[in-house]
Amino acid sequence: MIPAAISDYRELARRRLPRLLFDYIDGGSYAEATLRRNVEDFEDLALRQRVLRDVSRISLTTELFGQPLSMPVLLAPVGMAGMYARRGEVQAAKAAKAAGVPFCLSTVGVCDLDEVAAGAGVAPWFQLYMIRDRGYMAELLARAKGLGCPVLVFTVDLPVPGARYRDMRTGLFGGAPSLTGGLKRAWDGITHPNWLLDVQMGGKPHVFGNLAAAIPEAKGMAEFWPWVTKNFDPSLTWKDLDWIRTHWDGPIVIKGILDPEDAREAVRVGADGIIVSNHGGRQLDGVLSGVRALPPIADAVGDDLTILMDGGVRSGLDVVKALALGAKACLVGRPWAWALGARGEAGVAHVLQILRQEMTMAMALTGCTDVRQADQSLLVR
Repeated sequence: MIPAAISDYRELARRRLPRLLFDYIDGGSYAEATLRRNVEDFEDLALRQRVLRDVSRISLTTELFGQPLSMPVLLAPVGMAGMYARRGEVQAAKAAKAAGVPFCLSTVGVCDLDEVAAGAGVAPWFQLYMIRDRGYMAELLARAKGLGCPVLVFTVDLPVPGARYRDMRTGLFGGAPSLTGGLKRAWDGITHPNWLLDVQMGGKPHVFGNLAAAIPEAKGMAEFWPWVTKNFDPSLTWKDLDWIRTHWDGPIVIKGILDPEDAREAVRVGADGIIVSNHGGRQLDGVLSGVRALPPIADAVGDDLTILMDGGVRSGLDVVKALALGAKACLVGRPWAWALGARGEAGVAHVLQILRQEMTMAMALTGCTDVRQADQSLLVR
């Protein structure tokens, strides 16, 4: 298959990756209603076509927290990306740098902060999951700060992990009996030889790089995951932002906001930005999609901080729709993860090219020549 759209990369990733890894990227929590809603609610929004508007010059450039972007798109934090392609986070970060957009590294990435910064030649944004060991969290923040990470993304919608039934069925998190799960995983790898050679054999070490020093006895993902899930801190409150501020003096963006009152609270505690997000439909099933939650949040706090959004973005047209509803930029997760799993850095670069081309077309046919001027007039209301 010659990929033309982001959906093509989903199919290519499905073919190349072992099922347990594809399902980890592709799946959501419980019945996956929110996962579907994220996409369907974008599809339900109609762009307003305008003609004869002089669209000979279209600008996609914007700025976030003093950082210039070639277009209002970021690569969202995605866990375990180094299991989709050899040292996958580095490959994705290199593609992002070449495209002029930020890459955000997950706390639970395979590659750590130092490897990504060195490999890409630029420090990534860093996404923080708060674990119980505050001493180690302070060390991790100090590393991010020392490397020059420009923005801290603090994920707040995971006090406890959502139940992801696909992962239980494949045995990724020990949901299957040990013997059965081991045999299934072995067969899954053997029947995907390209992945086996590239990642399983050539992409080691398979650890959560940013957490490796906290769990030195863990040797592989099977040993890391139980520790990680047990060490998420369910006692977090808004007051913990004060602790983070003592260790981080750069911009803080709170990820996982779906309610206007929580958005107002983010303003009150001094956040620089928020990401309207339901964790890609991977946490509480049945909640609003990001794009449905976006307008009332933009109305409530749009003048007070920077609003980003993620969840369900599958095209450049979706990005334009989100900008029209009040977002300053969109984070994309599954699109780049699928592309990475299918074709590595080249796939991620192509997905970013697709998004750019689709955005340019959508801007031209809605008569908008600058993404910073996008508003609700671009939509049929």
